[in-house]
Amino acid sequence: MHLYFTAPHAETQPLFGRETSLIAAGNIFEWDTPMEPLCSGAAMTPRQFSLAALLLLTHAASSPGTDWPVWRGPSGNGVSSDTGFPTRWSPAENVAWKTPCPPGHASPVVSGGRIYTAAYDAEAGERLLLCFDREAGAELWRKTVLSAPPERIHAENSRASSTPAADGEHVYCAFLDGREPVVSAYTTDGKPVWSVRPGVFSSVHGFCSAPVLWKELVILNFDHDGPGYIVALDRKDGREVWRIERPNRTRSYVAPLIQDVDGRPQMVLSGSKCIAGYDPNTGENLWMINGPTDQFVASMVYSAKTRFMYMTGGFPAHHVMAIRPDGRGDVSNTHVAWHYNPPSPVGVSYVPSPIVEGNWLLLTDDRGFAHAFDANTGEIVWTERFGRQHASLVSAGGLVYFLNDAGECRVVKPVDGFAVLATNSLGEGTYASPALSDGQIFLRTEKHLWCLGRRTSSSGR
Repeated sequence: MHLYFTAPHAETQPLFGRETSLIAAGNIFEWDTPMEPLCSGAAMTPRQFSLAALLLLTHAASSPGTDWPVWRGPSGNGVSSDTGFPTRWSPAENVAWKTPCPPGHASPVVSGGRIYTAAYDAEAGERLLLCFDREAGAELWRKTVLSAPPERIHAENSRASSTPAADGEHVYCAFLDGREPVVSAYTTDGKPVWSVRPGVFSSVHGFCSAPVLWKELVILNFDHDGPGYIVALDRKDGREVWRIERPNRTRSYVAPLIQDVDGRPQMVLSGSKCIAGYDPNTGENLWMINGPTDQFVASMVYSAKTRFMYMTGGFPAHHVMAIRPDGRGDVSNTHVAWHYNPPSPVGVSYVPSPIVEGNWLLLTDDRGFAHAFDANTGEIVWTERFGRQHASLVSAGGLVYFLNDAGECRVVKPVDGFAVLATNSLGEGTYASPALSDGQIFLRTEKHLWCLGRRTSSSGR
């Protein structure tokens, strides 16, 4: 049997085994060649435990700060394991740089000393992929991914809402051309690598599909008002590896979450009148919950502490659910740990993705009220009005950042007795979510991209 080692801020993974990866303090260590376990049985010897701890801690201590290369960061849950992030800022305080940025709701991502995001040039009808230098904020390049007439969108959507993804070699982005999604890959220097059109997409509310990275795959969800589907493309050439035909013809905009649960990788998402778990390697359906409503936007989150997946959202009905992800087949009546289903959207987030911090599941509802649920029981612990927001929640060092549409960010310590440490504003509204990396916060507002704070690792000095 494999042995498991748990370090601070670490997910539990096989320590040394075949095709092993170890996640600790935001760093992923992978061995490409098979390695035998250190030993077998139920426990390590003291010497083996000490060696494993030394290898892990030496690497973590010498590693630079963690990039934020995809939607919701390296953990997929909106949580950064880095430290030193600012809690206070203004246009005159804690601003490392700001630079003009064309319109769009896509969030920034951070990879290899560069910042990437997507934008829309309404005058030219161009969908753009942008690259900025992390240190100074200078725009390094912009590429027109496609030129097309403007598609119909919801008043609170944009024509550049899909957050890109980056892996150090390529940058992946998605836009809509009429009724066809266009998924493209560029090098980090802006050279086109491939572009594919996986199918059709139809929605009166417009388009958004953030690419998700898994091993050699880039995965995108295309739930829409037609035969919905999820596709996995080869990162190298855009070739389709697998495809999931979704069960219902209903639009949703949820980016999948991939997590390791008891040694089994799972890709989970709500949408198309269901909540489902899949094997990200093959697309095989593992489990499914029918409903509980029609449409969804917020990504799900996972807590290794409670071992629950959490879903919030829904239209026309409103739900928050905690789900045990160890089932098979239809688990609608067997694997819901708790379920909050109010008659109105009080305490339910439709667009912003929630977060788990400590013992709490935190979210903000459509009225602009933040809520803290006991992550184990579903009890609402506190409620505070922060203002309407579309940005998803992020956290670091036990603090949660609530960024509302007006651009006001409240830094919250989610303890039993609720505490707001600071309320900050840059004077511009925002719909994009923050990116956290190495002590710096990257915010995309209506007209600018901002870098807040100072880098904390030796590589950033």
